[in-house]
Amino acid sequence: MIGYLRGKIIEVLGDSALIDVQGVGYEVFASSNTLGDFTTLLGKDIIVWIHTHVREDALTLFGFHDKEEKNLFLSLLKVNGVGPKMALSILSGGRPAQIHEMIEAGNAKGLSGLPKVGKKTAEQIILTLKGKLVSIEEGSKVKSESLTQITSALLNLGYKSQLVDQFVSTLPVSITVEEGVRKGFQTLSGSLS
Repeated sequence: MIGYLRGKIIEVLGDSALIDVQGVGYEVFASSNTLGDFTTLLGKDIIVWIHTHVREDALTLFGFHDKEEKNLFLSLLKVNGVGPKMALSILSGGRPAQIHEMIEAGNAKGLSGLPKVGKKTAEQIILTLKGKLVSIEEGSKVKSESLTQITSALLNLGYKSQLVDQFVSTLPVSITVEEGVRKGFQTLSGSLS
């Protein structure tokens, strides 16, 4: 199996990119986030992390700009009813850290807002993956348990996922759940619609 490709991004298509590796062009399917990153790197040497998906009638390469996205993709494939194309659609709906956070917080409403994810699929993703994902680092800061609980509490109070994510990213890792929720309530109270 192919683990990664090192080469140049030649072209970014609708849902894939062409990567030239020593004169051989590989078509690699990727999330819209990764394809956006690839667009800024046209003609440059890069490493693309690869998942090789083999079926009876096809061999398909799925590419990722970083290992975190690849690991989340592989985790999503373990969910009953989620195939590679759906996993890519899910990854197109947000960055890996955001999706990871929604899964850990049990935020079925947030997950069902992602492309091609209905309520039942969102619940299945949470049931299968909650507590089993490897922690994703955002820069050097690892999401603490208290930040995850603060996020969950604020989402359950009806605040929008994007606003909650922005607010929680400003909090110190050492904050208590009670203090974080209180500050969140004060900061976000005008954003309920």
